[in-house]
Amino acid sequence: MLKAVLFDMDGVIVDSEPLHHKAYEKMFEEFDITVSTELYASFTGKATLSICEQICNEFNLETSPELLVVSKRKHFIPLFENDTDFCLLEGVLELIKNYHQNGITLIVASSASMENINRIFKRFDLDQYFKAKLSGADLKESKPHPEIFINAAKASGCSVSECMVIEDSTNGILAAKAAGIYCVGYNSLHSKSQDYSQADLVIQEFSEITYAKICSLFYK
Repeated sequence: MLKAVLFDMDGVIVDSEPLHHKAYEKMFEEFDITVSTELYASFTGKATLSICEQICNEFNLETSPELLVVSKRKHFIPLFENDTDFCLLEGVLELIKNYHQNGITLIVASSASMENINRIFKRFDLDQYFKAKLSGADLKESKPHPEIFINAAKASGCSVSECMVIEDSTNGILAAKAAGIYCVGYNSLHSKSQDYSQADLVIQEFSEITYAKICSLFYK
């Protein structure tokens, strides 16, 4: 029986990837490094600190990953605050309301910092629908490690068999499956170079997983 839905945030609730990409590019420029498209694609779904640790190792940087994190976030905040076109992804608010009205417990489990999660939740008034918010930045391991989804299931008060994850990234899908949770891969127009082969269900629109439709799959 489905009792809880665990949402990723970036790429599922909002498409902040273009803003993050601009912030990372400014950070790369600041530290005089050139990151290939392939390497950048491998970052999707990971926490910022984990990404910066990877960058330091890849380029043998003498600076600390924590200083890269500070730089990236310094560049991201004005981009976020000044982008008037930044909005929720199409259909996600309707889906959130649909689940909430049907008694489903909602948790956000994002690799973003808690500061950024709170910034987005405040902008779009989402706290009223969610029981808890978890940030991968507060954990020891980053996606594809299952820690964040194991903790999210615990926060929901439900067993993993009663939970469903909605993810848009390869790393997020692998994390959900490693946690033993049913995973929906959201292959949207914004998704790039991600592998959905391990997802239990792949969708292009949120209307495909309304409460009535997803429950019919769970109860087959």
